[in-house]
Amino acid sequence: MPTAVDLRAFSDDSPPEGESAYLVPPSRAPIAVVPYDDAWPRLFARVATGIRDVLGPRALRVEHVGSTSVPGLSAKPIIDIDLTVADPGDETRYVPVLTGSGWVHTVREPWWHGHRMLKFVEPRVNLHVFGPDSPEPWRHIILRDHLRGDAADRDRYAAIKLESAVAATTAHETVDEYNARKQRVLREIIGRALDAAGVPT
Repeated sequence: MPTAVDLRAFSDDSPPEGESAYLVPPSRAPIAVVPYDDAWPRLFARVATGIRDVLGPRALRVEHVGSTSVPGLSAKPIIDIDLTVADPGDETRYVPVLTGSGWVHTVREPWWHGHRMLKFVEPRVNLHVFGPDSPEPWRHIILRDHLRGDAADRDRYAAIKLESAVAATTAHETVDEYNARKQRVLREIIGRALDAAGVPT
């Protein structure tokens, strides 16, 4: 498990010079943030069952994270899932079986917590793959649980998401640029979530 220092450190996910994280070029399509949909937890449960079915014990943990995991929070209508595997760098252990089930491998970021991402088209799902020692899945869970219980921060996050989506769409930006627009507010909220969870400073 990551340390408190790991959980409180926000590392840069920029690629080394001359490298790209993208196996599939990012889209500049309009970014929609829509009201919470009660169907999202059911979609997650269905997809998570499929992931566990094809990976078996290699799926150490499958978690619904991101805004679609927070009742009442507006979100992009894309289910975010964190998949923990023993070694995300050993793609032969999980990527072929997932792509054989319809997933598309879109991102490889070994320099950022070993992160890989695969996408599913219908339903729309982003599957984030990390190892057991990565702080990211833990931060995602702490943030999710905080937003489920803190209406004020939930409203703050909804407001910056909507504002950022409008601005990013107007400027024909990618999701990464949309994320950058809301990063400052999100990190402030994560700081409060870590405080509430008792993570030492």
